[in-house]
Amino acid sequence: MSILAIKKTTRRTKEDKVFDIVNIFLVAITVILVVYPLYFIVIASISNPTMIYEGKVWLLPKEITFEGYQRIFSDSKIWLGYKNSVIYTLVGTIVNVSFTLMAAYALSRRDLYGRNVIMFLFLFTMFFSGGLIPTYLVVKNLGLLNTVWALILPKAVAVWNVIVARTFFQSTIPNELLEAAKIDGCSDAKFFWKIVLPLSKPIVAVMVLFYAVGHWNSYFDALIYLNNEDLYPLQLILRNILIQNEASTQMISDIDSLAAKQRVSELIKYGVIIVASIPLLVLYPFVQKYFVKGVMIGGIKG
Repeated sequence: MSILAIKKTTRRTKEDKVFDIVNIFLVAITVILVVYPLYFIVIASISNPTMIYEGKVWLLPKEITFEGYQRIFSDSKIWLGYKNSVIYTLVGTIVNVSFTLMAAYALSRRDLYGRNVIMFLFLFTMFFSGGLIPTYLVVKNLGLLNTVWALILPKAVAVWNVIVARTFFQSTIPNELLEAAKIDGCSDAKFFWKIVLPLSKPIVAVMVLFYAVGHWNSYFDALIYLNNEDLYPLQLILRNILIQNEASTQMISDIDSLAAKQRVSELIKYGVIIVASIPLLVLYPFVQKYFVKGVMIGGIKG
């Protein structure tokens, strides 16, 4: 086939060009709808709230001020909350990922006796649970109140994540690989640690991201199970700062003082969102390359 013939066969039609233009336009609109609210929060956190109320802040910050961040970080509890959240996230993610991967791999093995019954029991918990009060009583009777484990052990395994990881193992780890390893004298435990896990980096990254985001954003469990403020995670401390600031605003009767307090309240509101989101924004690029692959392999088949 000549070069001219190849060019003719690969020439794009008018319909193809129109289709590309429409796609680019729709994708651009979608990106703007997703990205702009996040960008607005950033510029609003350093802009004069009066300018925000007047609708003058939409593309660039106006009358830049860092008073909101100064108020947030001047509270020593912020740094304590950061430390606690990092500990809860690291320990919780390690526990979650370890239990999830071990359970998922065991359930992916065809030679596991009674795996269908075990899987049914897992699925049953997705639709039926004891509720908040029985769960609290269990945590209390186990002596976990006001401890790190109250935020970790009750949610050590997410059934949906087990299903995704199990499907990944079934689709990625062939039985022939296990048989070859057994011929060489490899035990099940050694096969899992030495062969399965190194081949499962995408799903491990997905599990780490899912669980880490859940632990970092969680505040309700801490609100229920923790009474000691020294154990509060960052999200709960930020919530308390925001509520206390709003409460103090409602108690002011002087108009000028009220306006000044509301101004600071608005800055704190936007600043709190940024402060709470930064660690996850830093983490995501490191696992993003595995994220799509792990989700697609774990979610399509099975």
